[in-house]
Amino acid sequence: MIIDCHGHYTTAPESHFKWRTNQIANGDDEASYPEISDDEIRESIESNQLKLIAERGLDMTIFSPRASAMGHHEGNQKQNVIWAERNNDLIARVVRLFPSKFVGVCQLPQAVGYDLTASIAELERCVEELGFIGCNLNPDPSGGHWNTKPLTDEYWFPLYEKMVELQVPAMVHVTASCNPNFHATGAHYINADTTAFMQLLEGNLFEKFPTLKFIIPHGGGAVPYHWGRYRGLADMLKKPSLSEHLMKNIFFDTCVYHQPGIDLLLEVIENKNILFGSEMVGAVRGIDPLTGFFFDDTKRYIDAAKISQPEKRAIFSENVKNVFPRLEIKAY
Repeated sequence: MIIDCHGHYTTAPESHFKWRTNQIANGDDEASYPEISDDEIRESIESNQLKLIAERGLDMTIFSPRASAMGHHEGNQKQNVIWAERNNDLIARVVRLFPSKFVGVCQLPQAVGYDLTASIAELERCVEELGFIGCNLNPDPSGGHWNTKPLTDEYWFPLYEKMVELQVPAMVHVTASCNPNFHATGAHYINADTTAFMQLLEGNLFEKFPTLKFIIPHGGGAVPYHWGRYRGLADMLKKPSLSEHLMKNIFFDTCVYHQPGIDLLLEVIENKNILFGSEMVGAVRGIDPLTGFFFDDTKRYIDAAKISQPEKRAIFSENVKNVFPRLEIKAY
């Protein structure tokens, strides 16, 4: 199987996103949510993700709400709880309609200044009631101002305890940027990936949570390109080698949109730490004029890489199943 670990419902019906806009603008936590039919959902998926999955030769996508629309910085806690529930329920409907093609990962209702009680409750609901296999965790719910505790702070520990109990990983994924210095997908996403890795390097989180797992998307941000810098920093900070300190618990996806970038990722990072992902349909949707293929058709880069077939098979499926143990329970 070829399992894409990083897909978002970016093509959800427009009425869904308009409802969120109205919810924020009106301050109405109980604003009437629109009726969305199964036919609307089918159309939104069949003409987009499902079409591309077939064209690109993929089998299954680990599917979550649109990351840029999580909007943790936009709403208050109560609004964000309702918004997360609406998003996650919509993902569950997609999974029910296309059970062989999608499996769910949930949005958490984070908000600046609040503890993670609501996030823990929503994670538990999504895993135990909806059959989801992971969550997206925003290390910066302020939307680019970074006024939240680092991922190694005890603030996060109750959520980590629940993740370990439920055997689910988190993809470290920010939402849209409200800081004009940081373009959302071109800067804020990559900044967050790199920042999360450095926070984890500085701390000792995995001594306390040895089975906790994080996926750092978009190829790990700047980390693989500057791997020597992080190895050197680990040494300067008197940490163990990265392979011992972090890389039993951190994984990078292949959402890197050119062959040289993928080749570097495969050369620098151990095979076991690389998960196939495309972010489809996501940040970069156009066709690369240098190749004639979509930038986010990342399977082509793995196919063309100078690694063995067993290494490719590990990236396409085996590593993904190791990081998402509930995928085995649900899908096989």
